[in-house]
Amino acid sequence: MKGSSDIFEVYAVRYGHGGRNRPGNFLGGDSHDVPMPLDYYIWVATNGSLTVVIDTGFTANLAKARNRQLLLPVSMAVRRLGINPDSVEHVILTHLHYDHAGDQAAFPRACFHLQDREMAYATGRCMCHEILRQPFELDNITNILSKVYAGRVMFHDGDTELFPGISVHRIGGHSKGLQVVRIQTQRGHLVIASDAVHFYEHIETNRPFVVVHNVEDMLEGYRRVRSLASSPDHVVPGHDPLVMRRYPKAGPGLEGIAAALHVQPDGRGY
Repeated sequence: MKGSSDIFEVYAVRYGHGGRNRPGNFLGGDSHDVPMPLDYYIWVATNGSLTVVIDTGFTANLAKARNRQLLLPVSMAVRRLGINPDSVEHVILTHLHYDHAGDQAAFPRACFHLQDREMAYATGRCMCHEILRQPFELDNITNILSKVYAGRVMFHDGDTELFPGISVHRIGGHSKGLQVVRIQTQRGHLVIASDAVHFYEHIETNRPFVVVHNVEDMLEGYRRVRSLASSPDHVVPGHDPLVMRRYPKAGPGLEGIAAALHVQPDGRGY
């Protein structure tokens, strides 16, 4: 890749899909009971010498258990971009929900980057409450714990620059230790919002998503995401099918699978 080593190409990789109606996507419901499905993504940032994967998606077994559609395994999706998942050395977990930390085995050599607060939340007293532990899977938590003991987890407390051009920023809200990822691209600072912003509409209207640990943190998180991004067009929500429509495909044969986020989108952001 041409240019400075702190300038990254960034891709959204669509690996799954789930049906849902609008009332299921907004805290307090919605008066329009019409379809508003979710797409499931991981993200890849690369500058030619360093490749960083953001989140690991879910497995086929988890897709079946959660009634989700797995479009293709995460490892296969990454290979479609020309990246060998066995060679990936760094994975950022935005949080530990099943659809973001469910296929850790896809990256067997990676160091995993996680917020202190998320690990404490997923293993602490809050998990005594069924409604709070519902988005988590015990196997995923024990898997990341085994990596801690293997020396393959790096913890962060708040905002941290991981590499030149890539930083993480704790937001909370949806999950107690949720972090977003800010990446320098040729068109400015991109924010992979993950579940800090599920759909463009959430940040456009300041309406919270239905799964939430702390409503205040989620709403203040919208403000924080805006401040971290170079413009509205630099915010990438975590589950919106519009991402695949607004950004060009990442290459031949990748229609509906991977979109190039470092390229100016056709539509507007929030």
